[in-house]
Amino acid sequence: MRPLVIIFSVARLLVGSYSLAAEPSDTNYDESKVPAYELPQLLVDAAGRQIDNQEQWLGHRRTEVLRLFEASVYGRTPTQKLPVRYEVTESDEQALGGLATRKQISVSFGEGQLSADILLYVPNGKFRKPAPAFLGLNFYGNQTIHSDPEIQINQRWMRGNSAIGIKNNRATEATRGAYATRWQVETVLQRGYSLATLYCGDLDPDNYLHDFTDGVHPLFYRDRQTAPMPTEWGAIGAWAWGLSRALDYLETDPDVDAMCVAVLGHSRLGKTALWAGAQDRRFALVISNNSGCGGAALFRRCYGERIHHMIKPVGYWFCHNHRTYQQREMRLPVDQHMLMALVAPRPLYVASAVADRWADPRGEFLAAKHASSVYALFGKDHLADANFPEPDQPLHTTIGYHLRSGEHDVTAYDWQQYLQFADRHLQD
Repeated sequence: MRPLVIIFSVARLLVGSYSLAAEPSDTNYDESKVPAYELPQLLVDAAGRQIDNQEQWLGHRRTEVLRLFEASVYGRTPTQKLPVRYEVTESDEQALGGLATRKQISVSFGEGQLSADILLYVPNGKFRKPAPAFLGLNFYGNQTIHSDPEIQINQRWMRGNSAIGIKNNRATEATRGAYATRWQVETVLQRGYSLATLYCGDLDPDNYLHDFTDGVHPLFYRDRQTAPMPTEWGAIGAWAWGLSRALDYLETDPDVDAMCVAVLGHSRLGKTALWAGAQDRRFALVISNNSGCGGAALFRRCYGERIHHMIKPVGYWFCHNHRTYQQREMRLPVDQHMLMALVAPRPLYVASAVADRWADPRGEFLAAKHASSVYALFGKDHLADANFPEPDQPLHTTIGYHLRSGEHDVTAYDWQQYLQFADRHLQD
């Protein structure tokens, strides 16, 4: 039966969503079977000293926590600089019927061994300029976020998905606008925000046969190295690195306020947004949508998706060391409340969905709640006294949270909350 579980798990990942019918037989959805657990302490450092103020957190404890995540979950991102070149290859000041200025930017990494494409919409009209922005990765190419016929169709490798028009691992015209409902482009622009995106596979192909011979990893290999070391970055690390390189471009664009960029992601790209925001403090707001295990949900609850469910089909998302914690979650030196605390004091938003039990909505909420102690050090409002909310009853402090009716997806309701939250934190 084990090979079938692997096949089903891979199938579940094809569209960035989850099919309850295909989940492993040992998946727990019973709260009474959640084990007793004790979370690693956020405000006690490696020497056993209490962290009492923001200076101590920023001075050394934050770095300690970041290093623990590098060693046990996502891997260490290379620190050496790689040449990156940006070229605006297409622009239209009257895109979407005059609503926006569209720019398409070609990005070249290293000596041209790897390339990617950024799609950027900037609102026209009465809105503040430079404009704040949302930035996120997409699953199947920029052309999937809107039916705009001028968006270039990505010609690089894609994970198979015939339902949206992927043929022979390449996008076709049929993919145009396939995930438009997840991006709500007009709504975002009409609220005065720019929107930027790029395809995650341009940075590192999301291929379940992944061997780290393509994507950005080889550009950082030392002599004779052929794969990341056990504590070096996996695909999530590479995708997060790419988000930071997109932010580098936005810092050069006079139409975008790069001091007010929200990074967001859904599912595995929600895991990526959290890791990007934890590492790169230039991101002004961090949003996780249905990111689940390895993202917003607490590992130690052992509810829904678990480490051993991911390692078999998609272990390459994480560093190799992460696999040593399969069915040993209590041994992890971190848990995801600590990841969220790395975002502090910047605003953070976590979203769950009622029917997305695989992502453990309660575990996502509890991780956000338990990050509150670090936000308190900065005098920020938080979720320490909040209870798990009823569906569609959002909580908006410096840490935002909602449990949406429905399934694993990004919806207009989610965007309503993100925009309202951004209005408070990016527009003031």
